[in-house]
Amino acid sequence: MSKIENDRAEKTDKAGIDALTAEFFGAFDNRGGRTPDVAVIRRLMLPEGVIVVTGPQFTVYSVEAFIEPRQRLLTEGRLVEFSEWETSERTEIAGDIASRFGTYRKSGFLDGAPYEGEGSKSFQFVRTPEGWRIAAFTWYDQP
Repeated sequence: MSKIENDRAEKTDKAGIDALTAEFFGAFDNRGGRTPDVAVIRRLMLPEGVIVVTGPQFTVYSVEAFIEPRQRLLTEGRLVEFSEWETSERTEIAGDIASRFGTYRKSGFLDGAPYEGEGSKSFQFVRTPEGWRIAAFTWYDQP
């Protein structure tokens, strides 16, 4: 593959990973009465994907264990007008694997009180026959 073809392929891969990441963050959005689609994570991730939060309590989730409580939190009225978005990112692609480290912010109302935060997320992506998917992600919320 020539350098030009390689650069073009890398830009296409980066665009696909950017779109996948945006869809991930959008899954939690319930602003303006929107119904969040947390279940879309099943399509964005490998079924055996690993999800880890490092604090305040270190927890490792399966895809299913991650989805269910967030779906309830975002649809039963406790967390409303919520969204989270990426504020910076660095993505490295090597063939059929990619890594993305970024920062994000989140905002909404939890149990009627303003709720805001920020932190860091790290994603591991793999190219599957269906396209790029998340193999694992971790996050850390700033105290």
